[in-house]
Amino acid sequence: MRGCRSQLTCVIAARLIPPAGRTLKIGDSNLPRFRFVVPSLLALGLAGAACGQATKSDAPPDKRIEVPKVEKKGVWQPTAGGKQIPLWSPDIPLLKPDTGDEAEGTGNGSPLVGGRKWHWASYVTRPTMTIYKPKGRNTGATMLVLPGGGFYAVATDLEGTEICDWVVTKGMTCVMLKYRTPQVWPKVNGRQKRPDVLLGLEDAQRAMGLLRSQATSYRIDPHKIGVIGFSAGAYLVTNMSNDYERTYPVRDAADRVSPRPDFAIVAYTARVLDTSKGKNELELAPWVKINREAPPTLIIHAMNDPTDNIRQPMAYALALNDAGVPVDMRLYAKGGHAFGMRPTAHPITKEWPGQVEQWLRNIGVL
Repeated sequence: MRGCRSQLTCVIAARLIPPAGRTLKIGDSNLPRFRFVVPSLLALGLAGAACGQATKSDAPPDKRIEVPKVEKKGVWQPTAGGKQIPLWSPDIPLLKPDTGDEAEGTGNGSPLVGGRKWHWASYVTRPTMTIYKPKGRNTGATMLVLPGGGFYAVATDLEGTEICDWVVTKGMTCVMLKYRTPQVWPKVNGRQKRPDVLLGLEDAQRAMGLLRSQATSYRIDPHKIGVIGFSAGAYLVTNMSNDYERTYPVRDAADRVSPRPDFAIVAYTARVLDTSKGKNELELAPWVKINREAPPTLIIHAMNDPTDNIRQPMAYALALNDAGVPVDMRLYAKGGHAFGMRPTAHPITKEWPGQVEQWLRNIGVL
């Protein structure tokens, strides 16, 4: 299964996909103890998001530092200074993740990244955005942060709040999205297929609409709202950049403004390459749309990423360029996958934030 973090995760994920014509339900006799299977999937599959980086970057595989994986029920709470806001009012029905009404949970993954634990939230049925205000001068610019997690969970600190800690020091408002998960991609004829309705994309578009429609109250510039995404979150960024149609009903003014970001940053993405082609055939997957109106885009990737092959961002960059969209790439020889903003021995982990800042200045955002 493309996008799985390990062979074991692929096996587990495959078991989560119901036969044709059947609906996945908790308690299904063919899905033994689903509520316990998914934490295993999160612990094993999501851990691979950091595993690529730790295995290929911090140390050899035999030196990888594992820690016990812990999960508990409870709604994720923001770090200091963050204000968490629901994307929809409680009375609005939403499509549910694969786990249905399972209560939200939080946990920490393994192995360590940058010598520290990393944490996630999942079973998210009521998505939120958490706003962090700029420190010092307010430039009016805003960064919407879409953490990764393989669509199993949301990596809340490694690719979320820690990114905001840096963004606000640059005079920007930072908004971290906690989107609905898990949502396993189905397999059709043995190949992975994008879901017709991508829950994380709906949540990201809704967040963009809220920010843009309420820009005055948030003290932000509605024409300087961009996105940065990591891994699965980066794939959501590619969708936001090119597809402006909503798959949910229009509810209010927030759904009537454009969900298109004003700039886009894509960090170690996947799911955009047509892997049925030859090794160096850089064609996009059939579900990937390219829009000539896509925003200026910066792509960050390590050549030795063991989880998301370097050909993934290369295919996307070439397609954007062919469409006349301004696109920059910052490629490094080493760094692995899912390093977030935690410094390791590899230059990409220390240098990419400065590359982002300079790029934002180049395109007139800062």
